[in-house]
Amino acid sequence: MHRNAQDRLKPLLLLALAWACAWAAVAQAAVGVKAVRLWPSADYSRIAIELSEEIGFKQFQLKNPERIVLDLEGVEPEAALTEISGRIGAQDPYIAGVRVARNRPGVTRMVIDLKQESRPQIFTLKPFGEYGHRLVLDVYPVAAPPTLDKQVESAIAQAEQDAKPADKAVPAKTGKNDMVRLVTVAIDAGHGGEDPGALGANGSREKDVTLAVARRLKAQIDRQPNMRAYLTRDGDYFIPLHERVNKARRAQADLFVSIHADAFVRPDARGSSVFALSEKGATSAAARWLAKRENDADLIGGINIDVKDVYLKQTLLDLSQTATIADSIKLGRAVLDELGEVNALHKPHVEQAGFAVLKAPDIPSILVETAFISNPEEARRLTDDDYQDKLAAAIATGIKSYFDRNPPLARTRVVQSF
Repeated sequence: MHRNAQDRLKPLLLLALAWACAWAAVAQAAVGVKAVRLWPSADYSRIAIELSEEIGFKQFQLKNPERIVLDLEGVEPEAALTEISGRIGAQDPYIAGVRVARNRPGVTRMVIDLKQESRPQIFTLKPFGEYGHRLVLDVYPVAAPPTLDKQVESAIAQAEQDAKPADKAVPAKTGKNDMVRLVTVAIDAGHGGEDPGALGANGSREKDVTLAVARRLKAQIDRQPNMRAYLTRDGDYFIPLHERVNKARRAQADLFVSIHADAFVRPDARGSSVFALSEKGATSAAARWLAKRENDADLIGGINIDVKDVYLKQTLLDLSQTATIADSIKLGRAVLDELGEVNALHKPHVEQAGFAVLKAPDIPSILVETAFISNPEEARRLTDDDYQDKLAAAIATGIKSYFDRNPPLARTRVVQSF
């Protein structure tokens, strides 16, 4: 090659080498992507990116079509990120697709295509439990939730239909119309989504057991005359503890029952338990420990700390909640009596502690630990369909027994009996 040509190429070669060194440095310094998890639900859709360390990010929204743009700083578009595009299901109500590509050296861009106008929340989580640093994108609908959930509205409509007489029936002439009170029970399947709950000796997960039992309990209650149940979650996704309370109140629930499966460091711990909220601290060290573990669900499942809630701020229990706790203990006793026919009882009385999910000021609320998922024998039974049915039937019978002794007060929602 002519010397002049070599001289002209030398700067280009040096520039190429510099770029190569720069890319190598960026790749070496890139934050590792441990996992990307998707959690679609009717309430909201979540993308959780687990990282080896905390990162910086920028985001903005674009219209026509609706989309969210998320720039991840110090992250390379490795497989864990790029494969997300093939995992978006058609059933996701909010996210249509995700595109991932390198935007510039050291920055990966994610474009989240949306199915409707949405209200995103993007936040980071510090390492907790088994998780490292996380960047979380929650996509919410713009419209606020209705004051009465559609599931409950549907239940009321069905109850009104059930109350109508058959064609051949002849109504009695009583001279007046009797009004039958429709009772709504909010059933809360503990954990979900990013929060698996306790892990069973047989590989089972608490969040799966609680949802299975909750669905069976709903079916049992729905079969009762003038009673309908409402699930705070009906899929594998996380709901913050305070939002579970809010859902029950929006549904105008008469009772709130949170379903769980206990765990302990010793595999021989066994039995069913029922808990209510406490006014003056936990009734035992074990109850205090359990309440802390259940309250940590928000840290594991991942909540945006910038979103405040009035019930989390409540520090003093008013007189109405004192009465509610008394009713909660009555409900707990009724359910505990029935669970004792299905399983050994871990404690023969209702225990109390500061469970965040039981803090509805006007709804009697209990937390049921169905059995110890950390016990190999009980873990096996908890994943058995027949045993789940027995647990659900026991809880439903306890609820009915409570209402037989403590009829609900009149409300505006009633079903007319002809």
